[in-house]
Amino acid sequence: AYFAKPGGDKIGRRRVDTHITGLSKLGAMIAYNEERQAYYLVTVDGLKGCYMLLDEASVTGTANIIMAATLAEGTTTIYNAACEPYVQQLCKMLVGMGASIEGIGSNLIRINGVERLSGADHTILPDMIEVGSFIGMAAITNSELTIKDVSYDNLGIIPDSFRRLGINLERRGDDIYIPAQEHYEIETNLDGSIPTIADAPWPGLTPDLLSVMLVTATQCKGSVLIHQKMFESRLFFVDRLIDMGAQIMLCDPHRAVVIGLDHKVPLRANKMHSPDIRAGIAMLIAAMSAKGVSTIDNIDQIDRGYQDIDTRLNSIGACIYRRD
Repeated sequence: AYFAKPGGDKIGRRRVDTHITGLSKLGAMIAYNEERQAYYLVTVDGLKGCYMLLDEASVTGTANIIMAATLAEGTTTIYNAACEPYVQQLCKMLVGMGASIEGIGSNLIRINGVERLSGADHTILPDMIEVGSFIGMAAITNSELTIKDVSYDNLGIIPDSFRRLGINLERRGDDIYIPAQEHYEIETNLDGSIPTIADAPWPGLTPDLLSVMLVTATQCKGSVLIHQKMFESRLFFVDRLIDMGAQIMLCDPHRAVVIGLDHKVPLRANKMHSPDIRAGIAMLIAAMSAKGVSTIDNIDQIDRGYQDIDTRLNSIGACIYRRD
């Protein structure tokens, strides 16, 4: 099986080392083909379970290793495994198909290989990143919004992270209600200093929501430091927000200080280019709150993560149209 080097989002280096190392430890042989500019993988005499300590808690790396180990011979133990709700759901589905997996929801997973799997019924989770994006969208546009069927118990720290920006969201059953507010005041630290919102492996805050939280903070009251630890190019899109009138100081490739305008100075329309999925939705959210008509190029990046986003947002009052 050949697989290309990572592409897509322009957010910095995107390693596949965890995938390769994990599959190699199970007995796969992996090499790099210069002619195809791609990796290729060959299994030799089947896969065999083993103990492995992952160098990073990669979500898709953990998922690939779990799936491979499910049908490998013997027992596989994965330490420093990612434990996001999506990994938990994959494990639960595999168990429903006949797999033997222990430690679901923790960072220590043990898989006892089985000979075969069978069919099963499973309902996937809603997209937590989309839910978070809609929370930020409601706040930056001073809108009242109800987000339905969010699987609240699987959102982890996400609701409380937005509450730190002053968004008084409420849980109503399995829905989230965001009221329209005159002010969204950023919570300071207990000593009154500027707070930091940073990403971390689950159950910490997912890095995919930092771009949304950053753009939301531009219209809140107060200041916040956004610390993006994972990718060295993910915050560079803030230049476009600065062009729109946002007060942001990019400290280095990983940190930006946002000084909120408290909706007193609306953002200005701008022409932008989406470098990645999350920057793209952040730009779209900024454009929805800005005065005038904004244009966003390279929207394939947005479509990859937000299906029919224009149609769905237009149905609740947005004015978005596509142009060839």
